[in-house]
Amino acid sequence: MTDLKRTLGEAAAAAFAELGVPEHLGRVTPSDRPDLADFQSNGAMAGAKLAGKPPREIAQGVVERLAGNPALQSVEIAGLGFINMRVSGQALSQRANDIAADPRRGASEVEASRRVIVDYAGPNVAKPMHVGHLRASIIGEAVKRIYRFRGDVVLGDAHFGDWGFQMGLLIVASMDEFPFIRALMERLVEAPGGFSEADSQRVLDELSNHISLADLDRMYPEAAAKAKTDPDYRDRARKATAELQGGRFGYRLLWRHFVNVSRVALEREFHALGIDFDLWKGESDADPLIAGMVAELAEKGLLVEDQGARVVHVAKPGETKKKKLDDGSVVVVPSPDPLLVVSSEGSAMYGTTDLATILDRRKSFDPALILYCVDQRQAEHFEQVFRAAYLAGYAEPGGLEHIGFGTMNGPDGKPFKTREGGVLKLHDLIEMVRDKARSRLEEVQAAGFGEQLSPEEFEDTAMKVAVAALKFADLSNYRGTSYIFDLDRFSSFEGKTGPYVLYQAVRCKSVLRKAAAENAHPSRVTVKEPAERDLVLLLDAFDTALTEAYDKKAPNFIAEHVFKLAQAYSKFYAACPILTAEDEAVRGSRLRLVSTTLGQLELALDLLGIETPDRM
Repeated sequence: MTDLKRTLGEAAAAAFAELGVPEHLGRVTPSDRPDLADFQSNGAMAGAKLAGKPPREIAQGVVERLAGNPALQSVEIAGLGFINMRVSGQALSQRANDIAADPRRGASEVEASRRVIVDYAGPNVAKPMHVGHLRASIIGEAVKRIYRFRGDVVLGDAHFGDWGFQMGLLIVASMDEFPFIRALMERLVEAPGGFSEADSQRVLDELSNHISLADLDRMYPEAAAKAKTDPDYRDRARKATAELQGGRFGYRLLWRHFVNVSRVALEREFHALGIDFDLWKGESDADPLIAGMVAELAEKGLLVEDQGARVVHVAKPGETKKKKLDDGSVVVVPSPDPLLVVSSEGSAMYGTTDLATILDRRKSFDPALILYCVDQRQAEHFEQVFRAAYLAGYAEPGGLEHIGFGTMNGPDGKPFKTREGGVLKLHDLIEMVRDKARSRLEEVQAAGFGEQLSPEEFEDTAMKVAVAALKFADLSNYRGTSYIFDLDRFSSFEGKTGPYVLYQAVRCKSVLRKAAAENAHPSRVTVKEPAERDLVLLLDAFDTALTEAYDKKAPNFIAEHVFKLAQAYSKFYAACPILTAEDEAVRGSRLRLVSTTLGQLELALDLLGIETPDRM
């Protein structure tokens, strides 16, 4: 199924080619002046330079060849040689009926499917998620859904932070606070003979009675603060970390408990936001590969000594940057910096784990592309890791991409915080937005615009409105930009907001329910009225928006399409009587437009991770 822009573009390209002008100049785009045309082609100016003819002469030749095309109501020249095209009612009607019959609502698929991993969210053991995790989660989930819908085989990986110094801190803190755990850890220095998985599970069950998520949430910041001021405590935590990573049996069981407790809570929070992962692999999954990987890098001559550490030089010859030294002098050094693989103390580093994770993914899934949805401030780190992976042969050039994003800021333009100046927990943010959604729904119902809902329906709808407010506010911005979080504006049922879009979808559902009660049914679309034309042109534009979002890893193109489609439906609803249309064919045609709009709205919103309620 081909959209109108592509159909007209192919016709214009053929016309340009017949004139001896490169056919790519026949590119067609939506008109800058919808009052004058639906689409336009501006290639005559460039074609005139190549052909040595006036632009209007080239344009006239194109217009003559397009005249009589059944898809066009008119084709005219404007200005110096702009070609304006207005689509015929017949073509619009046919396109509307094609979209209505298409389960994909007019969206195309990629020609060749790829295996893709989307790495996003990055939650950590024992650390409650905060607003900084929100953008990674929302954008990554949308990108995963878009790529999967376009036909790629996609896995979403949470990339769990479960292997590092924080684990040692928690082990020491829990042993200090709970005598039972200290005694258990001392007894389980090594696995006793015959210690089975069932025995391990009994220990884990016992641990669950002593350490809860609330305990982890409290202990970690206390332990982290103490480690900064108490060298002995810090050394104990470092030793515990090393023994954990070295395989100490009791510590491994305690670590498994930390991971299990944290993951249950994280899955609950993510699921509430409509975010789910195919993989919950963590940094620990890559750990067994690190020793072999380090040896391989050394064998390939990539690992070199540098002031007691071992690094991979990733800068290309001639790539440099200026670096200011502590004494104030400036030197020129290679750029980007080398990737630190093994520290001077002999430990693996953050980048080492990331590199081993790429190797693990190649062995287990062999993806053609790995997308990392991480704060754009990490760009240099990923540049180092990616270059090292390419040098080592762990990925093909171009097969690793960092899709960075800006920050969600408060009214002061700085990263969003609590009134007290602390980092706002994601759970608290969700509850804050849900409370606002409840009050907004109550306002709508008090004004007589909504439907009466049971308490259960009201809570379910409030949560959906809250998620829509959060996600649409984020995804309507290009991911690379920062934005100011304005709860009052984002939760409004007016303007460019998630609740507004949901309201238009619910309005569609209400019309269709009433039609079914009156035994009125959708029939074939026949486009006649201006509002019908505008609505179908928006329905036709879905594939373009989806392709842009896919190519640029930018869900805002779909969010923009959703908003414009909701606006077009609102105007159609106001201008074109549906159930009260006197002509049965007109009523059936408009009902088909309603159902098609609803189908595309729900599909596009689902790609953004937004669910629509039935009533509100």
